[in-house]
Amino acid sequence: MNERALRILEYDKIIRMLTEHASSPLGKRECEALLPMSDIHTINLAQTETADATGRLLRKGRITFQGNTDLFRAIANLNLGGSLSASELLRIAALAECAAKVQDYGKKEREEEPSDSLTQLFEELVPLTQLSREIRRCILSEEEIADDASSTLKHIRRSKVLTGEKIHSQLNTMVNSTYRTYLQDAVITMRNNRYCIPVKAEYKGFVNGMVHDQSKAGSTFFIEPAAVVELNNKIQQLSIEEQEEIEKILAELSAKASEFTVELTTNQQNLTKLDFIFAKGNLALELNASKPVYHEEKSLHLRKARHPLIDKKKVVPIDIRLGKDYDLLIVTGPNTGGKTVSLKTTGLLSAMGQSGLHIPAGDNSELCVFNEIFADIGDEQSIEQSLSTFSAHMTNIISILDKADDNSLCLFDELCAGTDPTEGAALAISILRHLHNRGIRTMATTHYSELKVFALSTDFVENACCEFNVETLSPTYRLLIGIPGKSNAFAISRKLGLSDDIIDSAKGEISAADESFEDLLSDLEQSRITIENERLQIEEYRKEIQSLKEQLNRKQEKLEQSRERILREANEEAREILQEAKDTADKAIRAYQKGTTIQEMEKTRQKLRDKISSKDSSLKENAPKANHVILKPEQILIGETVEIVSMGMKGNISSKPDAKGDLFIQCGILRTKANIKDLRLVEEKPAAKEKTRKSNYSGAFSKSASISPEINLLGKTVDEALAALDKYLDDAYLSHLKSVRVVHGKGTGALRSGVHRYLKGVSYVKAFRLGEFGEGDAGVTIVEFKG
Repeated sequence: MNERALRILEYDKIIRMLTEHASSPLGKRECEALLPMSDIHTINLAQTETADATGRLLRKGRITFQGNTDLFRAIANLNLGGSLSASELLRIAALAECAAKVQDYGKKEREEEPSDSLTQLFEELVPLTQLSREIRRCILSEEEIADDASSTLKHIRRSKVLTGEKIHSQLNTMVNSTYRTYLQDAVITMRNNRYCIPVKAEYKGFVNGMVHDQSKAGSTFFIEPAAVVELNNKIQQLSIEEQEEIEKILAELSAKASEFTVELTTNQQNLTKLDFIFAKGNLALELNASKPVYHEEKSLHLRKARHPLIDKKKVVPIDIRLGKDYDLLIVTGPNTGGKTVSLKTTGLLSAMGQSGLHIPAGDNSELCVFNEIFADIGDEQSIEQSLSTFSAHMTNIISILDKADDNSLCLFDELCAGTDPTEGAALAISILRHLHNRGIRTMATTHYSELKVFALSTDFVENACCEFNVETLSPTYRLLIGIPGKSNAFAISRKLGLSDDIIDSAKGEISAADESFEDLLSDLEQSRITIENERLQIEEYRKEIQSLKEQLNRKQEKLEQSRERILREANEEAREILQEAKDTADKAIRAYQKGTTIQEMEKTRQKLRDKISSKDSSLKENAPKANHVILKPEQILIGETVEIVSMGMKGNISSKPDAKGDLFIQCGILRTKANIKDLRLVEEKPAAKEKTRKSNYSGAFSKSASISPEINLLGKTVDEALAALDKYLDDAYLSHLKSVRVVHGKGTGALRSGVHRYLKGVSYVKAFRLGEFGEGDAGVTIVEFKG
């Protein structure tokens, strides 16, 4: 793709933004070399990689590749059997450590997590942990090798320290006593890597040794005393041995590193590529960009596109379509209205997409592959070539017409401006018709009204305009496709204060046809604004309906949850009430059978009555007021069936009301106290009344007359048998049977064991045993009740 067009579209600024997100020199180099591609499969792969990197950044956060430095020469040296320097080995260690961190970042969080386009790059990384640890152990910095790098190096350095201490000891003796008066200063210094003492010039002959240097004034000589020459020579020898040992250590480390040249090369390449891809991902997050959809058709549809170099808070998103219903789009409107930005946005986003970068536009924006993007935008006046603005533009246009084909995108800003308007308009129409006939996708901006008419009268050519608010004298920067733009020169001039006489005179200079055309544009603009407002209102209604629908669904869901909870709580409460009633009845029967006195039973009954009254009061307070007819005392007849409204219980009247209206109601085995105001008569059929009357006399004996002294549990499961047994034992006990037979059979013994376990927990069972010979043996259990 031609560099001139990319420069005009400011593609280089996007590359600089991308480069800032790369964290390694090699990654930055890869970003700087990025250019638009023309193969759709390569582009789609690059877009997928960017999308996968963006997803990982959102899930796991940022990642750095700072240890990835250029090691291609060092690796080549290793392949030739060479030895590396300490700094090169440290960079190899840093590369290995970077590979380990990046590989750990790329690991799947869950085993079932699907792979993406970056998985293989992460998996191919080799940490080389042992190699990096060995290098770090031996090399502390580029200038320092660790003493523990080898035992020989440690011994040499220890010897150097001891020798140096001996030299200092002897020289200190000389400085502080023997040669004290001969010295310029009582110090020990170094000259030519040998220990010396500063001797005054006049005492030079008094100190036996080698002169290594003298001061500029000649007053001081730096002499190495003969007594330490041998020790200094030893230090020099040890230094040579130390350097040889260091070179040996570096050679050994290099030999170890040479075993992993393939892995190092793979790490270098993969880390560089990952750094480049994650830089694209970070740029996508910075621009709030999305992945474009590429197709084989030569058309594009940018949804809510934003120019990436304009502040996100200020830029106005625009929709751009080109190539499907029309291949030529002519954009008109006033200056500074956003026409040029629309052109640049189209070209720049196309170049970004073909470079594998996400574009700052809405989801599902569509792009196609252009082999070339041509742009003629901005002032191209050339003083050096003595070309006017028009000539410079025309030179560029001629070059574009010569090189463009049906796989190109052409962008023209103010086509054929800078010359006579009539000739310029005619020339612009001819150029655009030429491109249109060749099927080349083209966008052009213009002020020429003739081009608006050309777009209206030519198939597959469309008008567009950048909206302008005449009231505020400011553009809205919205691109409106399908509507030609109006210059608004008269309206703007009147708003700025130009007299009506001048404006009316100017209108008189315009032909009737031109004035009629401008009026038509005004009517179209007004209709568009009306339709747009109605569309926005409909959209608001739709959102409001959707919100109400969601609220209704949430309310319905809450009601369903409340209903289930209320039913569950009611069932639990009912079960507790039934259990409590059963326990109370059992306790009362046992007390009666034991011969409890009437007074004690009355106390127990009074406690129970008080408890029921307390519950009644609570229910009366919380229950809604029932609409029923209040009974009169003369309507109260003993034996009449009534309903206690607050409790929802039915019973028979057993006493006349007192002065307060209180009376007793017999509800089954319970006798409760109620007020006449809380009662409602229950109409019963004659047969039901007869049955009720009979039951008052025979209820105590009916069950004992029909209950069997034996229950057969054969063929039932343990759960089914225990449920049947529980009811049977209650009935048998209430019928005053002294003992019963439970037939469970022998079988596996599971049913017998379950029955025995259950009997142990029944409070009114005195004892139980297996049947004896003639009673059913082990297939029967005899149960005795308490007296």
